[in-house]
Amino acid sequence: MDDPYSLLLTYHLLFIQSEVSPFVLAGFISLALLLLCSAFVSGAEVAFFSLKTEDVETLKENQGRNSKIILEMLQKPQKLLATILIANNMVNIAIVIISSLIISRLFDFGDKAWLEFLIQVVAVTFIILLLGEVTPKIYATRHGLKMASLMAFPLFILDKIFSPLSFALMNSTRIVEKRFKSKGHDISVDAISHAIEITNELNTTEHEKKILKGIVRFGSIEVKQIMKPRLNVVAFEINTSFKDLLYRIIEAGFSRVPIYRETFDNVEGILFIKDLLPYIDETDDFQWQKLIRPPFFVPENKKIDDLLRDFQQKKIHIAIVVDEYGGSSGLVTLEDIIEEIVGEINDEFDDDEVQYSKLDDYNYVFDGKILLNDMYRILNIDGEIFDKARGEADTLAGFIIETQGKIPAKNDVIDFENYTFKIEAADKRKIKTVKVSIKNS
Repeated sequence: MDDPYSLLLTYHLLFIQSEVSPFVLAGFISLALLLLCSAFVSGAEVAFFSLKTEDVETLKENQGRNSKIILEMLQKPQKLLATILIANNMVNIAIVIISSLIISRLFDFGDKAWLEFLIQVVAVTFIILLLGEVTPKIYATRHGLKMASLMAFPLFILDKIFSPLSFALMNSTRIVEKRFKSKGHDISVDAISHAIEITNELNTTEHEKKILKGIVRFGSIEVKQIMKPRLNVVAFEINTSFKDLLYRIIEAGFSRVPIYRETFDNVEGILFIKDLLPYIDETDDFQWQKLIRPPFFVPENKKIDDLLRDFQQKKIHIAIVVDEYGGSSGLVTLEDIIEEIVGEINDEFDDDEVQYSKLDDYNYVFDGKILLNDMYRILNIDGEIFDKARGEADTLAGFIIETQGKIPAKNDVIDFENYTFKIEAADKRKIKTVKVSIKNS
């Protein structure tokens, strides 16, 4: 210990430590704070963009400052993402710079450049990924609303600070998007349908093709094209006696029926037959009206893909269709929507002969009130030529009246493209049955 060289070395090390200790201490504190900032910003990215519908509804109900900030930022997702990315990258760059300075002051690597690379790049990158990216994002995935609320105000401040950079980043992104979009190709529904048609039958069966075509057309079909018209809807007046109601429900065979007051334009609700089961033995004066559930109304021009989402969210299977004047024009069910993809779904109460009968491969007899979409499926056609001439018509009878401008008489024969319509039964008010023949050309 009394060796002069040892004493000199000890004093030299103490001198260096006294010089670098404040710097190193400040550096480590800065790194800890920056890693914390990186973790919160990374967590905020996942939290904001993984909020569920129910979380957004909770924020709307809560009128707090953070809730308003979150909802406002979600209205501009691109700007929010740009702010988060800019902040996160700036913090990570600062972490790399400060860590490099600290390491260079603490260690002398000499000619061992690989060791310096291993510590400065690999180790620091691992720490940033673990503490600043992966861990906070896992937490934010499980506690999205909590993290979003925590980071709402800090991101609001950062959004104001980085606005110029955010706009520059967004504008440059739009330029890139436009360049790529210009090279893209717009594929029409008809093109997709044709591609399905020429698909190799060895790989795709005829039934699968029908389903694929149904999926392609799904987003363009309106409710009025698949609904059951009001004349064919089984519904009951709200003042019907209990015993009469039970008899008529058994006769109809439906699990859900609309209940109206005076006319079908005034639908009061939907009666679920399962709700009646505990009260079957009640007397005729039983107040069954208390069992009806609120109706769900949809416009005629609503797309059925939107209606399907509504059914899923509200957990219902039936809706009343209303026209532009607010009158009830019909009824649509979940089964009607599904049939547009998979084809007819028949149960023990369905009667195939009511709607149509097949004479041979080229001749069919249809009920006049059959929906055109149903006729397309039965004839195995896409119905494009009918859709161009159908106007506002949804049924076969309506189509014939639309094209003729009048109600044809019995035995009248109408030619349309590759089809012949012969009126089998009709009166002064409507067409009852139609024989449809496909010309064998």
